[in-house]
Amino acid sequence: MYYKSLIIIVVLFCFSQIQAQQTVRISKQEVAQKASENNTSIKISEQSVLEANADFRQTNAVFLPSITASHTGITTTNPLMAFGSRLNQEILTSNDFDPNLLNDPEQIENFATLIEFQQPLINIDGLYQRKAAKTKMQAMEFQTQRAKEYLDLEVDKAYMQLQLAYRGVSVLEKALKSAEANLKLANDNFKQGLLQRADVLAVEVRVTEVKNQLQTAKSQTANASNYLSFLMNDNTSLIYEPVDSLQVNLVETEMRQTISENRSDVKAMELASQAYKSMSKADQMAFLPRLNAFGSYALFDNELFQADANGYTIGAQLSWNIFEGSKRLGKAQKSKATYEKSQLQYEQYKSQSQLELNKANRMLMDAKNKLELTALALSQSKESLRIRTNRFKEGLEKTSDLLLAETQFAQKELEYFQTVFEYNYAQSYLKFLTN
Repeated sequence: MYYKSLIIIVVLFCFSQIQAQQTVRISKQEVAQKASENNTSIKISEQSVLEANADFRQTNAVFLPSITASHTGITTTNPLMAFGSRLNQEILTSNDFDPNLLNDPEQIENFATLIEFQQPLINIDGLYQRKAAKTKMQAMEFQTQRAKEYLDLEVDKAYMQLQLAYRGVSVLEKALKSAEANLKLANDNFKQGLLQRADVLAVEVRVTEVKNQLQTAKSQTANASNYLSFLMNDNTSLIYEPVDSLQVNLVETEMRQTISENRSDVKAMELASQAYKSMSKADQMAFLPRLNAFGSYALFDNELFQADANGYTIGAQLSWNIFEGSKRLGKAQKSKATYEKSQLQYEQYKSQSQLELNKANRMLMDAKNKLELTALALSQSKESLRIRTNRFKEGLEKTSDLLLAETQFAQKELEYFQTVFEYNYAQSYLKFLTN
C-alpha cells in the first residue's frame, strides 16, 4: 500500500511538472488585454481614485444638513429633573408647585425622542476644502491613466523581451547544428589523418559552449514568460511563445523636442499643486466666522416610545473662533509652504521629463545608427563563415579560423537582434514620453 501511494505521488508530481512547463502561444494584443483587466498595479491605482472620490463626497457636508435622532429613557427623583420632565411631558399642574413636592418629588419616568439638524449656511474654508478634494480626485484619475500607459509600455517591452529570447534560442539552435556538422566533418577528417586530435577537441569544446549558451537562452524564455504572467496577474507557470517573431518596427515614431503639458502625469502634478493651493486658501479662510442654522424637534412621554407632548427649537449661530493659541496661524503657514513646495516639485518634474525626452531622442538615433551597422556586420560575418566553411571542407582552412568565424557569426546575429529590440523599445519609450 505504501509503495502504491508513493508511485501515485511521483506520477502526480511528474504530471504537475509537465503541466507547469506547458508552452502556450500568445499575441501582444492578448497580453495587453489581460494585463489591463487583471494587473494589480492598475487595480491599486483605481482604488486610489475611489478613495479620492470618497474624500470628495465627504465635502458634500458643506451644503447638506447633518441630522441625528435619539431616544432616551430616564427615571429620577432629582428635584430639578423631575420638575423639568413633568413640564416637558405637559402634565404639570398647580399642585406640582407645592414646596414639599418640589423639594422631594416622587420618582418619575421620562422618555424623550429627539431629532436634531444642523445646516451650514456660510463656510468659506469648507468650500475651498471641497475644491481641493475635487482637484485631488482629478489628479488621481490622471495618475491612473498614466499608470495604464506605463503598463502598455511594460507589456510592449516584456513581449519584445520574449521575442528576443526566442530569437536567441533560434540562433543558438542553428549554431549548434552547424557546430555538430563541423564536428562530424572534423571526426571524418581525423580518421583520414587530415586533422589532429587537438583540432577535433577544439570543435567539441565549441559544441559544448553552444549547448551551454542554448540552455541559458531557454532559461531566458522562462524568465520572460514569468514576467508576462506577473503583468497579467496570472499565477500559472506557463512558458509563453510569441505568435510573431522580433522584427524591425518600420513605422517610426515622430521625434518631438518638448514635452506636452497635457501629458497625463504632468497634468496630475499640476492638479496636485492646485489642490495644495486650495488647501492653503482654506486654512487662510478659517479665520473668518461661520454661519450655521440649527433646529430640533423633541417628543416626550412617561412611557416607552410614546409621544403625548412635543416641542421644537429653530435658530442660527454665527461663530468666530478668534484665537487658538496660534494653532491656526501655524497651520496656515505650513499649508502655504506645502503649496510652494508642490510648485517647485511640479517645475522640477517638467524639467526631468524634458531631460528624459532629450535622452530618448538621442537613444532612438543611436539605436537607428547601430541597427544599420550591426546589419552590415551580420552580413559580412555570414559571408566570412560561408567562405571559411567551404575552405574547411576542402581542407584549406584551419579549424581555429573556422571556429572563430562560427563564434563571430553567432555573436553578430545575437547582437543584431538585441539592437532590433533596442530600436523598437526606443520607439515605444519615445511614444510613451510624447503621448
